[in-house]
Amino acid sequence: MSRIPSRPAREVDVPAAVRTRSPGWRDPRLWVGIVLVTGSVVAGARILSSADDMTPVWSASSDLVVGQTITADDLRATSVRFGDSADHDRYLPVDEELPAALTLTRPLAAGELVPAAALGEAGDDDTVSLSISVATEHVPTDLTRGSRVDVWVVDDRIAGGRGSRPAAELVLDDIAVLDAPLVSDTFAAATTRQLVLAVPQSDEEQLGLVLAASGDNRVRVVGRG
Repeated sequence: MSRIPSRPAREVDVPAAVRTRSPGWRDPRLWVGIVLVTGSVVAGARILSSADDMTPVWSASSDLVVGQTITADDLRATSVRFGDSADHDRYLPVDEELPAALTLTRPLAAGELVPAAALGEAGDDDTVSLSISVATEHVPTDLTRGSRVDVWVVDDRIAGGRGSRPAAELVLDDIAVLDAPLVSDTFAAATTRQLVLAVPQSDEEQLGLVLAASGDNRVRVVGRG
């Protein structure tokens, strides 16, 4: 029985092991990492520093009208950065307690900061709140809180006459609307709309005319834009 001669084993080339070395100070990757870390630290410090410069002050949460008494529901805190301390003193800071009774001496739009100069004591207000009901077809559909309106009264002596055009008299000129709630969907069939008007106390005679005319649907409200 013949024996098969064995073949010599093939030599396999094995690459020499390379030891991983830590990057030296001349490695550009090290400097890029240092720059990135330093930049993030500086940016974070600037963000925190700018946040410290923000001061919370009161702003109007909705449109506010002249003569309106201000409550907490009418205000919201807004953070502002003031470049001058004198500008900061012009507005109401959140960290100070609001006086009990304040009224506006000028209108404010929603989001507008509340200046201290726009507020006065409630006793200084020379208006009264007049609540009336007006037929929906005699009130502008876009009437809202803060609107300015004229109030007309139709002459009751000829309002019911046939073949004649009723005369109307302007009784309240450029009056602020303190409230004008919208008719909700559940009351879509309502025929009147409630209005609260800021009427000067000096207009007592006109106020009486409006109250009398409101009861028999002779009030007409005209928006001033």
